[in-house]
Amino acid sequence: MSQLTDPAPATVFPRLGWVDDLLVPALRAAVATLPASENRVAGYHRGWWEADGTPLESVSGGGKTVRPALTLLSAVAVGGTADSALPGAVAVELVHDFTLLHDDVIDGDALRRHRPAAWSVFGTPAAVLTGDALLVAAVRTVADAPSEHAAVAVQELVGALADLVRGQSLDVEFEEASEVSVAQYLAMAEGKTGSLMGCACALGGLLAGAHSSRVRGLREFGRRLGTAFQCADDLLGIWGRTARSGKPVGADLAAHKRSLPVVAALASTDPAARHLRSLYRLPRPLDGQEVELARELVEQAGGRQAAEEEARRQLAAAMRALACAQPTADTYRQLQEIAWSMIRRES
Repeated sequence: MSQLTDPAPATVFPRLGWVDDLLVPALRAAVATLPASENRVAGYHRGWWEADGTPLESVSGGGKTVRPALTLLSAVAVGGTADSALPGAVAVELVHDFTLLHDDVIDGDALRRHRPAAWSVFGTPAAVLTGDALLVAAVRTVADAPSEHAAVAVQELVGALADLVRGQSLDVEFEEASEVSVAQYLAMAEGKTGSLMGCACALGGLLAGAHSSRVRGLREFGRRLGTAFQCADDLLGIWGRTARSGKPVGADLAAHKRSLPVVAALASTDPAARHLRSLYRLPRPLDGQEVELARELVEQAGGRQAAEEEARRQLAAAMRALACAQPTADTYRQLQEIAWSMIRRES
């Protein structure tokens, strides 16, 4: 089961109808507990309604619900039920939205999920406070889970949050660092992105009452998958399309951000790397022509290829870890399909 095989040339996350059917009512109920102002911002961020509160037609709203799907499938993978892991699924999606709201403020990104980011509509204080409220709701959701495993699940979530904050802090520090190695980048990515995906999978196993060895396998699967996802996300940030991703492509280059393709390119001895360094030393954001030049230089210096190869390495490690969790054959197949879609996506 540990052999890495591509099940399909997936480019879009395979949305699972039963996950949305189970998740969305519980997620809406959790968001409804927020104070009125934060509830309004959170619902807009998720695509449930417009800024003025006008409901939108979509039942599920924005987001691909990747992490909740991982939680519910992980529970089923070890012989539990999806219902038993629902509080964990809701919690990880609430945390994910918390990180997105804060990331958009930190990065100054004005687009999220194909429309204006929450901070650009409601203001920075409202976006930050809504993120904080979602974080509190996430912890409360797990703590109140009707399960004998709720306490250990809270510990899992809190540990992941600590790793996530450390990873995000490193990401911010890298913007001012003179040198960042690929190893340093991967440690950051594991914290910033891998920790929550690892937590999502571990919560499924924990709330299903799985043995600790199987939970370890699920956690490591999620952490490696999250790191692979971050590598792929960095590629989209440079070579993706805003119309598909709903995020501003090229903004990372303009802001001199040390994404993986850039880190790998700067470590190269290719002449293009020297030119790229000179662009990144400019004491201002790059303009449109400079962003296009930087994109070409990163590719010439091997940054794109290096990031693609790293994403595949991390995915292979993820699938080996998943095998250690001894999942059922059907859930292994579904998790493999999700994993592949996450590094071969266009949005």
